[in-house]
Amino acid sequence: MFYYIIYNKKLLVFFALANIYQTLSQYTDQINSNRPGLSVGAFSVGKKVIQIESGFEYRNYKHKSYNNSKSVGKVSFLSLRYGFLKEQLEVIYDGIFMFDKFTNKNTVPNISYKRQGFLTNFIGFKYLFFDPFKKEKEINLYSWKANQFKIKDLIPAISLTLGTNISSEKNKYPLNDVFDIVYKPFLFSTTKIPVKKNSVISGKAILATQSHFLGTWVFVTNFIVNRILTEDIEKSYILTLTHTFDPKWSIFVENQGFISEIYNDNLFKFGGAYLFNNDLQFESSLGINTKNTPSSFIINFGASYRFDFHQDINPEILKEERELRKIDKKERKIQKKSDRENKKADRRARKKPKKND
Repeated sequence: MFYYIIYNKKLLVFFALANIYQTLSQYTDQINSNRPGLSVGAFSVGKKVIQIESGFEYRNYKHKSYNNSKSVGKVSFLSLRYGFLKEQLEVIYDGIFMFDKFTNKNTVPNISYKRQGFLTNFIGFKYLFFDPFKKEKEINLYSWKANQFKIKDLIPAISLTLGTNISSEKNKYPLNDVFDIVYKPFLFSTTKIPVKKNSVISGKAILATQSHFLGTWVFVTNFIVNRILTEDIEKSYILTLTHTFDPKWSIFVENQGFISEIYNDNLFKFGGAYLFNNDLQFESSLGINTKNTPSSFIINFGASYRFDFHQDINPEILKEERELRKIDKKERKIQKKSDRENKKADRRARKKPKKND
């Protein structure tokens, strides 16, 4: 039997020349990366797996309401993921750091200066609490009807990520707003726009779902609440559709929406990924938004690599161990009951009056 499994950007694809029995679980033979899009997949990397996901991005922002003031810069991404304790659990760090040149065109002459700072500095935990793919599934390669799309294939795996944003009051991009410090012209004078203070500590929650269908398609959704416990709560969503058309290549399209008092927008990204080997993936993408306050253009390149220390455990052995634990627990329960009865018998024997000789 020969088979080839790809798990690329939250996508599981089967390539087979014979009957395949595949158990879907947290750990996969190929790297399971959240890149190249921005969404978070429902699955963790697997127990004892260390994964690094990094990239660089060119960003160009222009704001029509501020006389086409613009921000042009580079953004570096770093995500560290580690699976521990259980297959469903991982700890994650996400950092996004920006270097830009900001040109304020509300002034005469225009003012340009360089900045740098964190857009994201997050640490948290992700746990998969529902996995519809756990059960073994037979794939019939000779029957199109048996493998056609079924509504139940859309039942998603579901995970929850909870964590903390760590920032600074001196952050150059308060509340992730690159146009935070902008001056409005009024009779050739300037007035600084009042801004809210950047929260040093805030919460973040991500509910992620992941559906697999038609063998080569995956649909991921994220529903995010950011800056929890502050006055500037931001709600957003991410929808990612991925398709693998070759054992090494996949493409994706993504929509991200933001809703807050500070910023509302829709961002669209599309791109592809290449699986170099089981532990290394390269990717690239382009992104644009739908408004001019500000308009944005994004080019992204990145890679993901994992250090695989995962140890496969035979399901039959796990089943036997569970049965042995049940038997052991039952025996201990019986033994405790027997000990209690023996103690009661001893107490009754001691209390029984002795006959006089």
